[in-house]
Amino acid sequence: MAHLNWLKILIILIFFGLTFSLAQSYVASSSNYILQSDSVNFGGGYSTSSSYKLQDTLGEVGSGLYSSTTMIMNGGYQAMPLDTYLAITSPSDPIMSPVINGVGGGVSNGSSTWQVQTDNSAGYELSVKADTSPAMVSGENSFGDYVPSFSAPDYSWNTSVSESRFGFSPEGGDLVSSFFDNGVSCGSGVLDTVDSCWTGFSTVNQVISRSSLPNYPTGASTTIKFRAEVGSKKAQLKGNYQANITVTAVTL
Repeated sequence: MAHLNWLKILIILIFFGLTFSLAQSYVASSSNYILQSDSVNFGGGYSTSSSYKLQDTLGEVGSGLYSSTTMIMNGGYQAMPLDTYLAITSPSDPIMSPVINGVGGGVSNGSSTWQVQTDNSAGYELSVKADTSPAMVSGENSFGDYVPSFSAPDYSWNTSVSESRFGFSPEGGDLVSSFFDNGVSCGSGVLDTVDSCWTGFSTVNQVISRSSLPNYPTGASTTIKFRAEVGSKKAQLKGNYQANITVTAVTL
């Protein structure tokens, strides 16, 4: 299983800083294409029916498995790849706005988008987790992790006047079923209503997106909406609150 761990989101009442990298590989490219792999042969093509797709080659040169003390090559366009391609983009730093005052309460929002690309035939999975519980802390002070009213995420964000909360809502085409909604509640339906389906971070990975198909080179994007709120009667002590969030992409 290939995996990429991308960290960390640093939140300072309320500011996020992210550091990422992107891995890519291909054999040829121009201003309007990227060729990931090529073949030297005298024939071949595509065949399809209602139940299958077949891609073949004839007379391919240099096919087979070759190795030395410094390399392994699995030659041939139709050869099974030794490695799976998996990459994730580097999102711009999300800026939470506005800054929350400790007295009188308020709400602060931000977001970042990750795009995952893979040629793995079984697809990928994207998950998130926090380093600490609660996720957002300042010394011994903290925001409470958002806890949904039921087992599914809350369709609408809800914070009482006497508490502070920090949570998130993912958006994208590959969301797992618990984050899709029917316009009223989450965990059912096929809608991805903006700013809906809220939950809190955990120190255990929570899967937010999954696909059983390869998506290279187009990729698939998932946006995470972050929200922090202090209730109007909550005396939240001033401080540099921060949360370290890990976003992990793995092949299936």
